[in-house]
Amino acid sequence: MTNTLQPIDSVTITLPNQDQLILPSPTNVLEVAQEIGPSLAKSAIAGRVNGNLVDLSDPILQDANVEVVTAKDSDGLDIIRHSCAHLVGHAVKQLYPTAEMVIGPVIENGFYYDIDYSRPFTPEDLHAIEERMKQLIKQNYAVIKKMTPRSEAINIFRERNETYKLKLIEDMPNENAFGLYFHQEYVDMCRGPHVPNTRFLKHFKLTKLSGAYWRGDANNQQLQRIYGTAWADKDALNAYIKRIEEAEKRDHRRLGRQLGLFHFQEEAPGSVFWHPKGWTLLQILIEYMRRKQKNTGYIEVNTPDIMDKSLWETSGHWQNYQDHMFTTHTEDGRSLALKPMNCPGSVLLYRHGLKSYRDLPIRMGEFGKVHRYEPSGSLHGLLRVRHFTQDDAHIYCTTAQMNDECRRVVALVLEIYQEFGFDNIQLKLSTRPDNRMGSDAIWDRLEESLITALDSMNLAYQLNPGEGAFYGPKLEFVLRDAIGRDWQCGTLQVDMNLPERFGLEYVDEQGERQRPVMLHRALFGSLERFIGILIEHHEGKLPAWLSPTQAVVMSITDAQTDYAELLAAYLNASGIRALADTRNEKISYKIREQTLHRIPYLLVVGNREAHNGEVSVRHQDGTDLGTFAIENIIDYLSQACSAPDTNKEHSKRESLLSALNQFSETHSPK
Repeated sequence: MTNTLQPIDSVTITLPNQDQLILPSPTNVLEVAQEIGPSLAKSAIAGRVNGNLVDLSDPILQDANVEVVTAKDSDGLDIIRHSCAHLVGHAVKQLYPTAEMVIGPVIENGFYYDIDYSRPFTPEDLHAIEERMKQLIKQNYAVIKKMTPRSEAINIFRERNETYKLKLIEDMPNENAFGLYFHQEYVDMCRGPHVPNTRFLKHFKLTKLSGAYWRGDANNQQLQRIYGTAWADKDALNAYIKRIEEAEKRDHRRLGRQLGLFHFQEEAPGSVFWHPKGWTLLQILIEYMRRKQKNTGYIEVNTPDIMDKSLWETSGHWQNYQDHMFTTHTEDGRSLALKPMNCPGSVLLYRHGLKSYRDLPIRMGEFGKVHRYEPSGSLHGLLRVRHFTQDDAHIYCTTAQMNDECRRVVALVLEIYQEFGFDNIQLKLSTRPDNRMGSDAIWDRLEESLITALDSMNLAYQLNPGEGAFYGPKLEFVLRDAIGRDWQCGTLQVDMNLPERFGLEYVDEQGERQRPVMLHRALFGSLERFIGILIEHHEGKLPAWLSPTQAVVMSITDAQTDYAELLAAYLNASGIRALADTRNEKISYKIREQTLHRIPYLLVVGNREAHNGEVSVRHQDGTDLGTFAIENIIDYLSQACSAPDTNKEHSKRESLLSALNQFSETHSPK
């Protein structure tokens, strides 16, 4: 598809397949699409000109590489969502003319629009806005872009009493013209691009209402936010709605209340009140982690919750993270801060006493309570809190040990996630940000260590330039749950900057003092957040080894009360977390209620079982597992409720015992 005759005042358009078109100048992406074919022109949403997204109508004045964007492209889907936000504005202004439109960006899986209106919107308003949007879409009206001089744009929004649009223009004093998009009588301002016609916006749904503040500042005007989602076709929209409905069923906040795990109070925003069952679950996680760390050469430590400002200044947190820290001042003039991270306390532990190269690596783990200020609007159950337990570890090693330690951490993290049932794990490598400490030479070395570790393990990863921590590059482990959502959990950061700032040293083989490398490692991140993820992943039906209550013994009549209570006590004494349900209720009611409590094993005892020393067992999924003799039920439940790492511990003990026996045989006196 190459036209070799080039007329005067023409431009050469190079397509992605390197074919070239010669078109009269000026041209635009729509004309390029029409030249390629009517089908592409009909589905065209926008274009990329020399890699930059543009509207179909934007003029192309010079030779350029051009790609037509359709709904099949991720950029095309974002444009559909952005245009749906504009359509919200059109519908709102028709229904509520005095409303003032603020901003309407694209977010993951959708969009929102912030609006200033005299009264709160209701669910009925949300439905009315959605219906009006559907009516506007059916009109198939053209969305027209006009680059408008600054003074004219100001007049347009002044006449329409859109004060927030005027404020946005004030924020851009160097802009002489603005892109205005005309949706019939409605006008919005945006960099674009946007769809050329509302026919591309059919597959959308408004999802919820919430509050917001102008510019995200609680001191500013409170706004209302309308959320929505939009997709390229009906099937994708329906699939997303189904996922949302499934997510609501799995909401850990609802299940946490239903299962009696935890709750929150206004008196302690962003902090968890753990109930006995929830606290048991948290302790199970910690004990599991203690076993894993002990078996991989970690020592456990603990550092103070509140420390002096000078420490945070040395670490750089005071300069880079102060807005997220809780601080206080004492009568003796000291400024203190609750720790937002465990790293500086770990550094002080390392610095206590001179270290030799023979001591390294030191793998120092801590289940530390950290405190971070999060805006109240961002708090979300266990998933976003202000006070949480972090399963931190800090590894101090030589530069020669750095790559191997990185590999060990990556292997440990992947093994742990597999034991929790997460098989789909994505790795993301975030490199040096603009706001950072340390030289480029140090950053080169740190980034190289992570890349080398991943390459040596043949692990694929996504590169996120500029998203590392201020003190070092970061490797993130992202889990995909049962309904396809991604959760960033574990992290590994390589750091030579904090050791430099704190003057950390060790003595090498020649008696010279050297700087160690510091690895920051979190496996779950926040234990509270990981519990929230687990609850939603399993819909509250936690694996038996994690379940706070693993079995419940239910009597059919009062005559079996003593037997049921004795059996529950025997189970507990045998290491099975069990309780007895001897209420004067029908057994069908008890089974139904305990199933709703997500207890894995339901044990039923009647006169026959009590007389024969037996118990009838069923699983929470309804499977009848049959009748067991008392001496057999312990073996069965012990195996069924064992943690995934315990069999490996047993195998390790057997292997060590075999090695000891071999050693004794080879070293026995002749």
